[in-house]
Amino acid sequence: MSPVATEAFIGLMSGTSLDGVDAVLAELPAGGGLRVLAHAHLDFPGALRAELLALNHSGPDELHRAAMAGQELARCYAAAIQALGPLPPVRAVAAHGQTVRHRPEWGYTLQLLNPALLAELSGLNVVADLRSRDVAAGGQGAPLVPAFHRAVFGKAGVDIAVLNLGGMGNLSFLHGDGRTLGFDTGPANALLDAWAAHHLDLPFDDGGGWASGGTVQPALLRAFQAEPYFALPPPRSTGRDLFDWPWLQRQPLAGIDPRDVQATLSEFTAWSVADALKRHQPGAVELIVCGGGAFNADLLRRLQARLPGVVLVGSGDRGLPPMQVEAAAFAWLAAAFVRQQPGNLPGVTGARGPRVLGAMYPA
Repeated sequence: MSPVATEAFIGLMSGTSLDGVDAVLAELPAGGGLRVLAHAHLDFPGALRAELLALNHSGPDELHRAAMAGQELARCYAAAIQALGPLPPVRAVAAHGQTVRHRPEWGYTLQLLNPALLAELSGLNVVADLRSRDVAAGGQGAPLVPAFHRAVFGKAGVDIAVLNLGGMGNLSFLHGDGRTLGFDTGPANALLDAWAAHHLDLPFDDGGGWASGGTVQPALLRAFQAEPYFALPPPRSTGRDLFDWPWLQRQPLAGIDPRDVQATLSEFTAWSVADALKRHQPGAVELIVCGGGAFNADLLRRLQARLPGVVLVGSGDRGLPPMQVEAAAFAWLAAAFVRQQPGNLPGVTGARGPRVLGAMYPA
């Protein structure tokens, strides 16, 4: 039987920013297209967020703690599904889980979640572990969203880039000739949030207001830019395994006003994105921005200053609000799994070929 045109899928996403989980209910016709029916966001409980941050690094009894955190994540995900309201028949849920280790160079990536428990709690088919097959095929397992970005935002004959500013930044290069490339540019909100939490006792620098009053320190910026990751050719991906609080503590911060450090971190993120775009898609005429960083006015101002010939627009102006894009991408990946279609792009991840991504936990 051919798929019904109005099949509904749910995408669940909690990213490296660790601010919570986004859920999107979307219709995905077999012939293409997407219509979001509902969106919900739930903040993580403070204790869970702290534990997930801690589990990014080795610690005592971490196997037990990771299992318990995976159960708590499943409960949060189930609550996010419930927050979507009354549901139509849903073919499947794609649940990303929480990345706590991402080491494709060693052949693995680890996202915490108990998908069997999520299937039990939600009564829905759950597709999870979406990155491992790409890694097994020699890929980075990330980013997985460029194919979705192409389907939603791509235009024939026009070079467009899509920038997700989550904990990390990643770019999708949607070339007008049909080629699609992409990779992680480096840190986005992760370091900014960590520094704001340490000095302001706030989860993030709202709108970049604190950073905007600081002064960029050129020597410190050069130290940040010297990180070897930025010299790696694509395909490449990164995460908190590299860009986290310990990385920041190793930098030459002594004697620098904390506000100036925040300003320099903001400039650093803008530089990492602009440098990647200039190197790999110099003909881009538009940069579509999504993720939590789309609301950081200071960061966007710095990015625009480095890309004077590129029009910056929020993804909401192109039909999909910034906080819905990644969860919608995972709804798209759920549909791809159910229809046994590849979810990766080998030209993006470096995998040996297209692969169907994920594993199913039936309702």
